Amino acid sequence: MYVRGLELVDFRSYERVVVEFGPGACVLVGSNGVGKTNLVEALAYVASLESHRVATDAPLVRFGASRAVVRCAIVHEERELLVELSIEPGKANKARLGRSPVARTRDILGALKLVLFAPEDLSLIRGDPGERRRMLDELLVTRQPRFAGVRSDYERVLKQRNALLRSAYLARKTGGSRGGDLSTLDVWDSHLAQHGAQLVRARLDLVAALAPHVAKAYAAVSASRSDARIAYSPSFPLPSSSSPVRGEPVQGEIEQALLAALGEARKQEVERGVTLVGPHRDELTLTLGDLPAKGYASHGESWSYALALRLAAYDLLRDDAVEPVLVLDDVFAELDVGRRERLAELVSGASQVIVTCAVDDDVPRALRGARYEVGGGEVRRG
Repeated sequence: MYVRGLELVDFRSYERVVVEFGPGACVLVGSNGVGKTNLVEALAYVASLESHRVATDAPLVRFGASRAVVRCAIVHEERELLVELSIEPGKANKARLGRSPVARTRDILGALKLVLFAPEDLSLIRGDPGERRRMLDELLVTRQPRFAGVRSDYERVLKQRNALLRSAYLARKTGGSRGGDLSTLDVWDSHLAQHGAQLVRARLDLVAALAPHVAKAYAAVSASRSDARIAYSPSFPLPSSSSPVRGEPVQGEIEQALLAALGEARKQEVERGVTLVGPHRDELTLTLGDLPAKGYASHGESWSYALALRLAAYDLLRDDAVEPVLVLDDVFAELDVGRRERLAELVSGASQVIVTCAVDDDVPRALRGARYEVGGGEVRRG
């Protein structure tokens, strides 16, 4: 799979720009702040419907414009597909596949499979658990787009349940005699457990599949003997499995365990006005040897670990028989020479690698393919 062309209209800093790519290495060169990351951010948005830089769509639209348009031509197995997205803050975004409108924007997910590594990924190691949950869910949706719906359903139910708990909490604070109406809380518990169990089961499977790739990628990037291990740590006790084949709890068991945990936490949740258990509170534990990576890994080890997580995702997608596009956004400037060369060696054979950099010499020779100069709102083939 590779991106053949990208057109942006009123996206970030670009009034309009068209870039023609090809397979292999594509290097976007330009000073900091000229719009290199805006280009790869647009590609990542097509792949995931999320930005790796901001939480809302509004900053994606050029100042003064009402909407942004992203058009992306994707080639897979010699067949080309055009994806078009209209990003309209405050309204429902619109999308087209092959020039035909789709009923839901998320119907385009899966058209472009892409793995992006950016400086922000250091937060996967040093940041809050939410960063790691987001990484898992993005990869989950990339592999199986139907989980975008599961994730959306869970977040909708969680929002409704939190609103109910919050209203009860506020009623108690203002002296309400009954502390708010919680008569529907059992219904929301049931919905939360149903959708949450699907998400937890899928994450458990994903982490099990990803773990050996993480260990292999970390060893390759860092040339270290330290073992990089990942494990899924739920916010509620998982049941002992009744499945002799998998040795893991099945979805129905997880649902019942989550329901039980919600029951046990109800008093505390009512007192605090928020849902305290569920996949939105789970953690992806990262360790180096016997120590947690967060707080103990050096700067170089943290970069290697973050790279390993993304390279593991890339390898896992390749195991699914679809080689994704790999994007390395301003990565090499942060790596020492040894890590640069090892990373380049690992990815030089990819179907398409899109690299951004401020200085040509930062990019190892193995990845110096087609060159594009970025600046002044334009992208010129070098």
